[in-house]
Amino acid sequence: MMFQSLASGLSGGQETAQSQVSVGIGLLAGSTVMLLTVLWGSCLVLGKCDLESSLSRDPKDTKGFSLTGSGVSTDIWTSYAARIMAISIIPFIIVQLPAVLHTTSQSRIAILIALVVSISLLLSYSLYQVFQPWIQKRRISFAKHKHVIAGILKHLSVRALGRLLTDDGEPNTTVIERLFMMIDENGDGRLSPTELRALVLGIRFEEIDMDIEDAVEKVLKDFDTSCDSFIDIDEFVRGISKWLNEARRSAENQGTLIHLHHFHEQTKKEHHLLGGHGDHFGETVKNPGWNTFKAVMMLLLGTIVAAVFADPLVDTVDSFSTASSIPSFFVSFVILPIACTSEAVSALNFAGRKKLTTASLTYSQIYGSVTMSNILSLSVFLGLVYFRDLTWDFAAEVLVILIVCIVMGAIASFRTTFPLWMSLVAYALYPFSLFLVYILDYVFGWS
Repeated sequence: MMFQSLASGLSGGQETAQSQVSVGIGLLAGSTVMLLTVLWGSCLVLGKCDLESSLSRDPKDTKGFSLTGSGVSTDIWTSYAARIMAISIIPFIIVQLPAVLHTTSQSRIAILIALVVSISLLLSYSLYQVFQPWIQKRRISFAKHKHVIAGILKHLSVRALGRLLTDDGEPNTTVIERLFMMIDENGDGRLSPTELRALVLGIRFEEIDMDIEDAVEKVLKDFDTSCDSFIDIDEFVRGISKWLNEARRSAENQGTLIHLHHFHEQTKKEHHLLGGHGDHFGETVKNPGWNTFKAVMMLLLGTIVAAVFADPLVDTVDSFSTASSIPSFFVSFVILPIACTSEAVSALNFAGRKKLTTASLTYSQIYGSVTMSNILSLSVFLGLVYFRDLTWDFAAEVLVILIVCIVMGAIASFRTTFPLWMSLVAYALYPFSLFLVYILDYVFGWS
């Protein structure tokens, strides 16, 4: 619809361009509302699992439609996607400022500023999408290593003949030295990679997909200050003391006392929330050059098709509106989003698998789609309004977009688990949005 609006808006007359922008804004608002309400809530209902300790246990679903006992958990990247979506509404706020401040003479300046901000956000978001997999992989690797540290400390605290920490909270070097002698199986006064491998294997990190050799290499890197591929007793004491101090600082930051079992559980949860529980990051794309060429050709083909069918689509909306006595805005707000939203099928399909990974992909896809719609589509519409000297009179639609984006963005920005009752909030926002637009447009005459 965005390319259709652009093609028709540039080639047609001013009246045609204004009509195209009106239909496009209606579709933009309708798509945003439908994705964040009906689809968001439906994915929660389809993907619900039992909630235990504030996390969903996929694919366990024995509590039926318990509003608080069942729900969906996502990784932390979904929260980031929700926050980015919340940022994407800034151009909407800017373009409405003249109307709010009753300074309509500054409306064209506001439109230009909103256009520049929208394009800047689009470029920034595109760069983020390029580098995000690399950032995610690095953070998961760090969280995995931190969890290995916590697992080794927990394992050593069980085997130690005494406490690893003194009453003052400092590392107990005597106990750590005894641990070294227990791990040093051949008694040569140093730990070899083979002995470290045996230690890591004995801990059994079933909850994470861990490369044993990589874990041993990172432990050596932390401990082996002499760079001889062995760890002597002094290096071992310094290394374990450093780990214990890191665990203590982590506990102090949370305002709790250090407990190695709790530290282990905390690092496991951090790794879990980052999405590091599968091998999907190792997937590679076959024939990237061909796939890129094919994607560009499909984009060009889609643009040509959009240009050809741009005016007929607007005519169809007007004809349907006249025949059914339904205002054209509501046709574009309610009916077109259902016909044009391709994300629904794949999102519902992913949600039905009842796994944290697929739930995270589902909600990230929803928030990502809204983000792109907010900044890319709005850039096109603002460009048409500014360069064709059209009228921006969409206060009701902008208000609805702001309300839905803020509410549904706030829900996912600060939490990663969504109980089932939140689907009721999402569903309720859809009729509320329709009612609000109707009241503002046809009772108060905002548009």
